Amino acid sequence: MRLILYSYYRSSAAYRVRIALNLKQLDYVVESVDLRAPFSQQRSPEYLKTNPQGLVPALKIGESVLTQSAAIIEYLEEVYPLPSLLPESAEDRAYVRALAQIIACDIHPLNNLRILDYRAAESTHNERNNLLWYRHWVALGFDAFEQLLASRECDGRYCFAGKPGIADAFLIPQVYNAIRYECDLQNYSLIRQIYAHCNKLDGFMKAAPEVQTDAVAPV
Repeated sequence: MRLILYSYYRSSAAYRVRIALNLKQLDYVVESVDLRAPFSQQRSPEYLKTNPQGLVPALKIGESVLTQSAAIIEYLEEVYPLPSLLPESAEDRAYVRALAQIIACDIHPLNNLRILDYRAAESTHNERNNLLWYRHWVALGFDAFEQLLASRECDGRYCFAGKPGIADAFLIPQVYNAIRYECDLQNYSLIRQIYAHCNKLDGFMKAAPEVQTDAVAPV
C-alpha cells in the first residue's frame, strides 16, 4: 500500500517518522508542508482536510490518514514488525518508550516552533529569552535521559540493546535541534556518542533535514 508522509524538513516530529520508515526499509513518498511564515501551508484549508490539527507529520495509507509521530511509529511497528524497533520484554519496551516520551512529551512540546513563535509575539519574550527557555527544557530532559542510559549500561552506539530503535528515532532529531540552538551538550557523553554513531547509518542519514527535497539554504 502506498505510504505518503506529510513532512517538513526541519520538523523533529516528521524527522522521527522518516527515521522509523527508513529503519523499516519501507518505500514512501514525501509531500512537503512548508511551515515557514509567510509561506506556511499547515493552516491551509487543503492541509486541514488531511490533518485537522494543521501539524506534521501525517501519514496517508491508502484512504486513511494517521497523525502524531508516536502513534505513527507504533503503527509501523505493529504492521511492519521486522526489523523491530522495540525490545522483546514488556519491561524493556516500557523503558524504551519512557526514553522516547522524555523527548516527545517533556522536551518537544515546550520547544515546538509554534510555542516559540507564540512567545516571540509577546513583547516580554525576545529572542534571547526564547533561547534561554529552549535550552532550559533541553537540559532538564537530557539530564534525565543521560542518567537513564547510564543506568542500563548503554554502550554509546544506540539507546538500548545494541541496535537502532524507537528511542533513537526520537533522540537524534532532538539532538539535531539542540545543536541548532547551541545548547551545551558537554555533560551528555552517551547522548553525543549515540548521535555520532547513528548519523553514520543509512536510515538516519537519509532522514536528515539537510538532504530532504524541501530543505532550504540557511539564512
